[in-house]
Amino acid sequence: MKLVVVESPAKAKTIEKYLGGGHRVLASYGHVRDLPPKDGSVDPEHGFDMQWQVSPDRSKQLKIITDEAKKADALILATDPDREGEAISWHVQEVLRQKKALPASVQRVTFNAITNSAVTEAMRNPRELDEDLIDAYRARRALDYLVGFTLSPILWRKLPGAKSAGRVQSVALRLIVDREREIEVFKTQEYWQISATFEADGQPFTGRLVQLDGKKIDRLSIGSKAEADAAKATVEAGRFTVSSVETKPFGKNPPPPFTTSTLQQEAARKLGFAASHTMRVAQSLYEDGLITYMRTDGVDMAEEAISAARKAIANRYDSGFVPDKPRRYTSKAKNAQEAHEAIRPTDFSRSHAASGDHARLYELIYNRALASQMASARLERTTVELTDGAGRAVLRATGQVVLFPGFMALYDEGRDDPQDEEGARMPALREGDAPAKTGVEATQHFTQPPPRYSEASLVKRLEELGIGRPSTYASILQTLKDREYVRVEKARFIPEESGRLVTAFLERFFERYVSYDYTAELEEELDDVSGGRLNWQKLLEEFWQDFRPKAGEVMEQKPSEVTAALDEFLAPWLYPQREDGSDPRVCPACGNGRLSLRGGKFGAFVACSNYPECRYTQKFGQPGGDQASEGPQDLGNGIELKSGRFGPYLEREGKRASIPKDVPVADVDAEMAEKLLSLPREIGPHPETGNPITASIGRYGPYLAHDGKYARLNSTAEVFETGMNAAVAKLADAASGGGRQRGASREPIAVLGAHPTSGKEIKVMSGRYGPYVTDGTTHATLPKTADPKSVLLEQAVELIDAKAAKGPSKKPARRKKAK
Repeated sequence: MKLVVVESPAKAKTIEKYLGGGHRVLASYGHVRDLPPKDGSVDPEHGFDMQWQVSPDRSKQLKIITDEAKKADALILATDPDREGEAISWHVQEVLRQKKALPASVQRVTFNAITNSAVTEAMRNPRELDEDLIDAYRARRALDYLVGFTLSPILWRKLPGAKSAGRVQSVALRLIVDREREIEVFKTQEYWQISATFEADGQPFTGRLVQLDGKKIDRLSIGSKAEADAAKATVEAGRFTVSSVETKPFGKNPPPPFTTSTLQQEAARKLGFAASHTMRVAQSLYEDGLITYMRTDGVDMAEEAISAARKAIANRYDSGFVPDKPRRYTSKAKNAQEAHEAIRPTDFSRSHAASGDHARLYELIYNRALASQMASARLERTTVELTDGAGRAVLRATGQVVLFPGFMALYDEGRDDPQDEEGARMPALREGDAPAKTGVEATQHFTQPPPRYSEASLVKRLEELGIGRPSTYASILQTLKDREYVRVEKARFIPEESGRLVTAFLERFFERYVSYDYTAELEEELDDVSGGRLNWQKLLEEFWQDFRPKAGEVMEQKPSEVTAALDEFLAPWLYPQREDGSDPRVCPACGNGRLSLRGGKFGAFVACSNYPECRYTQKFGQPGGDQASEGPQDLGNGIELKSGRFGPYLEREGKRASIPKDVPVADVDAEMAEKLLSLPREIGPHPETGNPITASIGRYGPYLAHDGKYARLNSTAEVFETGMNAAVAKLADAASGGGRQRGASREPIAVLGAHPTSGKEIKVMSGRYGPYVTDGTTHATLPKTADPKSVLLEQAVELIDAKAAKGPSKKPARRKKAK
């Protein structure tokens, strides 16, 4: 008997079906060991020795694997074909070796797709574990551990409110913060554009003013309404004829099939998927045998896949859409060992799959892969210049015509930010023609700052800088959200106050380690390790001999010294120049105190040096703005805004009310404070029972209440706006199962798929005591650190199976109190 180990139970079930008798296929459920989160797990003094610990939630599965290994003649490690997959195989091998359960024969096989042919072919060509990839994994884990467990304690002690820092996450956060700084210092500039509409042969087109009285008109040339009106009058008075026509044919080649990063970018642009969701859905498609492995830097496809794609193109379109020769794409990945085939469908005769998000992502992957082998598009760009009779004004009109769509008939790559359209249709014009002018417009515009990063543009920027690797981007972005260093509004990243402060601290005291160039160089060195060109312990030694002294130096500084240094570093942002030229550090309340950065129990803030005589304070995230502080803030009517252990709250004559999470503290004025302190709000008597319906905010958010029954509200605003009709409907819906009582929701957070054994559908739900996974029979609470939207099927299966194995919980019988 041969024991085959893979990551997930879904993958195990499929592969066991392909291999047949004589094979036992078991899942490891991902990594089985990790570094314990405590000091000493990596020992720099002894060759960076690592103390690995079996994950508690993997013990049961490891025992099953160990028992089977003792009976097996051979062990086949068939985990994913990348660095992490190699590491999982290595961990399984080492655990079995320690338990003296390792079979005499150990083989490593990899396949790029879970299909019968791919798995069978892989089994015919086994190899040994790749020690270079394992060393690269160990180097990365050690680096991340050393950075995290060295920086985080410094942050906790020196920087109020900071949580932790990571090697790559901190650099990604700096990108977001740097972009925000660019936006804040951006000076908006007014400009005007003059355009005229024409018509020829029934076809309208538009020309823009590009020259006036012999001077070239650029985008910012006309900066005021007066100038615009004068230019508009000149264009209105002119009679224009075509002075030149230039036509240029050009071709457009299809983009290559997806890599991990381009899939994440395009799924964000076209489907609105977060990177973590894209990878979760792609993982499911891969395990179902529908696509090839989704963690890859490669851009080319296997020969049989190219042939199948060309055949599918010929079946769908005419022969002109199939290029004479197959297209070949070259990967930009610097480490060939980690570059695999591009992401593509395993069967090009299947253009649709599954349903919902799975179908949408599959279609995106299918269309991109098929388009990559289609003919180039042929287009023609036309530029027409029109000059008035007096020679004062020149207008330019541009347009393009698609002569042959080629791959564009199926797929066109998205863009991160809107761009000017170049596809306007143009009539056939010749020199000397005088098209009819139908109107002239002067439109006002303002220059715009660079846009905040979206998931797509941030992933693209990280890849351009060589920071991180595509397989890590989803977890990097999720970590920034989980630590609440950033928030996402309208699909764009905005740094929170805590994120700005951590970035400022790292830039001031650990500038090298959050620099883009250094981080990219370190990634190249890690690639050298996986390519066998650099020893992993040498890389760690060179890093540690510089990093450790720097960390010790910062740890020795007093918190007040750190705060003073940050106050100076952040001065241009915290104390912007005032319009009247006065000193921006002078306290606006007392007029003679000096403002400076302080560190408090609940975070950083700016305060007056005359405290406690002057109680003026300023939130860290609002330079030059609102008063909000650790000390009470008087809102009027006897109401004070205070900071407590669990966040900001309101108080008046002993009565308190917390500030809801969806209400910005800066928006809490006397009117809002009165409303919050007056809760619960009575909406009126229920038309059937006559008993009151109330709206309020509780531990689990806003809700309606009536006769001991509850219904959830979606926002704080609804607490004050919901009327009788809506309240009765919501309560009825909740009572009939359409809603839940406070703290719960009937709608699943995510549907993960079928249980590999029972076939029951597994969902992630929101419960009164937090999110949980369920198969309809067994409910298992998620760990507090888990993101309910990023739970994988295999994780859910393991939690449910572990809960089912324990059986129903039994409360101990109450003991009678002795008399």
